[in-house]
Amino acid sequence: MIDGLAGLDPCVHCGFCLQSCPTYVATCDEADSPRGRIVLMQALARGDLPPSDRELTVHLNRCLGCRACESACPSGVEYGMALERTRASLARTNTLPWLGRIVLAVMADGRIRRPLLAASRLARPFARLLAGRSRLGFSMGMLAATRMPLDGKPHPDAAVATERTPINGRAGRAAIFRGCIMDDLFAHVHDATERTLLANSFTLATVEGQGCCGALHAHAGLHDEAKALARQNIQAFREQPDAAIVVDAAGCGAILKDYGNLLRGDSLESEARSMADRVKDVSEVLAACGPRSGAPLDMSVAVDPPCHLQHAQRVVDQPLTVLGAIPGLDVCTPDNADHCCGSAGVYSLLEPELSQEVLAGKLDALNALGSDVIATANPGCIMQIGAGQLRSRTRRPVVHPIELLDLSYRRAGYYSDLSDT
Repeated sequence: MIDGLAGLDPCVHCGFCLQSCPTYVATCDEADSPRGRIVLMQALARGDLPPSDRELTVHLNRCLGCRACESACPSGVEYGMALERTRASLARTNTLPWLGRIVLAVMADGRIRRPLLAASRLARPFARLLAGRSRLGFSMGMLAATRMPLDGKPHPDAAVATERTPINGRAGRAAIFRGCIMDDLFAHVHDATERTLLANSFTLATVEGQGCCGALHAHAGLHDEAKALARQNIQAFREQPDAAIVVDAAGCGAILKDYGNLLRGDSLESEARSMADRVKDVSEVLAACGPRSGAPLDMSVAVDPPCHLQHAQRVVDQPLTVLGAIPGLDVCTPDNADHCCGSAGVYSLLEPELSQEVLAGKLDALNALGSDVIATANPGCIMQIGAGQLRSRTRRPVVHPIELLDLSYRRAGYYSDLSDT
């Protein structure tokens, strides 16, 4: 029996999950639906299907792991955990494609990742010129989308607040989880997060020794690698036991909050659960303390919630509360806001055709809104949707929601208020 599949038992095959599943909507294949995959996982666990069965692996690999089915399920089926445990079981006999192995190895090892992504940052202007419809062109678009200024032109950021003292110290202490790709390609989002937290009375703590969260490895079934990365982060954050762990990447936040389950039976399980209790999305901590109102932004924004924020973490209203602190900002959401964009970690690399089909529906819904900017709170989603915009020569920037609050605060002059220590 595969550990973790008991959460599938409440499934009554009612079909409420079907229209919530992007891959089923795209293929109309029952085996590409949540209930179809549940049948496959249970058949594997019983021994009715071998791990080498091609249909089994094809349809389980084609799952985005977006967990929209969990939000739609009236019976409380725990699909996400079962999928990861099943993939971990399959990974013992089925080798991950070489491209996925390379990407995951690079993300886990900072000694390799940092210089490679530093070179990628230098290549962003050229990547924007090469963005297009081919597989290589889309990859270039994803890289270019890691830095798309709100006005569509390069501009200098406000200097990162080197001061660690907030305007008043009432909100408490916070330590930002920096991760891997966020730290190396989206450092400007971390900078915006730091500034907005300081402007809302948080004191910031620095945590050395942290690294990749392990989400991509867990989703791919590489649980031993994910656990090793989790242990590294647990050891790093134990140095700041009184600080909230603030995350500005939805995928990272989801697995950090689930470290207790990931390390179930491990010597660090208790500490993992204690750490998970401190993890908060940046929208959660800002919504809880206000947030402070900024200067007006006369623009419209289409907010596309990341799957691992709304379905895995069940954080839905807080990002809208944060954007509500910006006067004049017109906020809207697409009709398929509960559907995945097709990014899903390394999914867009390993399942490019289906990923693009899923993305097409998302882009149609977003572009129908005609907003000035698109906002989503996960790096993979920013890259996927941003590449789609560049491919169609649409100059609508895709940003993290915290960048909009940061721009509003910058225009309000709040950062000049931050006092030096």
